[in-house]
Amino acid sequence: MAYYIKGCACRLYFLGKTRRKSSAPSGKCPCKRMRPEKESAQGGPALLQGLVICGVCGLRMTIRYHTRNGRRIPDYVCQRQGIEHSKPTCQHINGEPVDEAIGSLLIESVSPLALEVAISVQDELKSRAEEVDRLRKQQVERARYEADLARRRYMQVDPENRLVADTLEAEWNKKLRVLTEAQDEYKRQCEADRMILNSDERGRIMSLATDFPRLWHDPKTQDREKKRMVRLLLEDVTLVKNSGITMHIRFKGGTSKTINLSAPMNAWQLRETSKGIVSQIDRLLDQYTDGEIADVLNDKNSVSGTGRSFSARIVAGIRRTYGIKSRFERLREQKLFTISEISDSLKISKATVKYWAKNNILKSYKYNDKNERLYQRPGQELINKLRDEKRQGRSKHLIKLLSNRINEVQYEV
Repeated sequence: MAYYIKGCACRLYFLGKTRRKSSAPSGKCPCKRMRPEKESAQGGPALLQGLVICGVCGLRMTIRYHTRNGRRIPDYVCQRQGIEHSKPTCQHINGEPVDEAIGSLLIESVSPLALEVAISVQDELKSRAEEVDRLRKQQVERARYEADLARRRYMQVDPENRLVADTLEAEWNKKLRVLTEAQDEYKRQCEADRMILNSDERGRIMSLATDFPRLWHDPKTQDREKKRMVRLLLEDVTLVKNSGITMHIRFKGGTSKTINLSAPMNAWQLRETSKGIVSQIDRLLDQYTDGEIADVLNDKNSVSGTGRSFSARIVAGIRRTYGIKSRFERLREQKLFTISEISDSLKISKATVKYWAKNNILKSYKYNDKNERLYQRPGQELINKLRDEKRQGRSKHLIKLLSNRINEVQYEV
């Protein structure tokens, strides 16, 4: 058996034959998906909550949130047909540029409406104060009635019944204390209401209304208050997503305005590293490794596309993403050799290659952060001389002389 549940998006509440009799519908559907009617201003940063209409199907759009860099970003989603008839989502629009456009529009157009906003706010405060004052008066009258009733009971008791008389007297005193507290609270609240609604406070409200941009951008202004400001000015907003976002805005007075926005960037575009940083990495790879490039960029207070400091892993990822040649590839293009190639070519051990490089007999260049190097092949004359000296057992003496001579030349240069 199927029952229609008012206000539910799925419309049907199915009960199986094996259910108990007590499981008849109680007016609440277990799916908990209520129709997205025009909602009141609630928490959350979405300014147009309950005011957005889909420009494709004409139904109201609901709100979703996603988190980006610790901030809640709203999304306006048209999913009524998907909930009721299992159809694809009609529109899914990023709400951040929409809300920014609405804020800019209100700041630009609020000047003619500032007085109306101030008057409506003042009237709302006045009506609320009058309602609260009426409730406080009822509370005082109730306490006075109970105190009077306790007094009459005490006056009608037989004086001979001292126990009953003492009990009624204590009850009367208790009611009198309650009455006194209610009267004092009423006077205190009335003074507070007069302070809120006096001429000075009215003037401050009017000044805030005329200085709407300062009020809107004030960090102390909560999202709930901004939504109330929007609802005082706007009737609804119709959104259409094509190559960009088209906004048809209706104001309370009946006027309308159309705004065209460019399509918001995707998540990967927001996290993309700037072209200046990419070109700088390409230029630094001629002299530095990935870790050294990260240190250079961090010294300049540069950050990656995700807003983080650079590391060797981030630099390597950027290099691979943009197809930039690594330092190893650049050095290989300059006809430099690995330690294995030099060792095989000169018929010497790898330890000898490192020893010669340490003593500046061989020029070497670091190509990664593990201190692995590529080597420049020495001239044939130097190779023959080193081999002859090695056969005669004087290689260490020759290497020392060559190392000192190279150091002297470098110092002179």
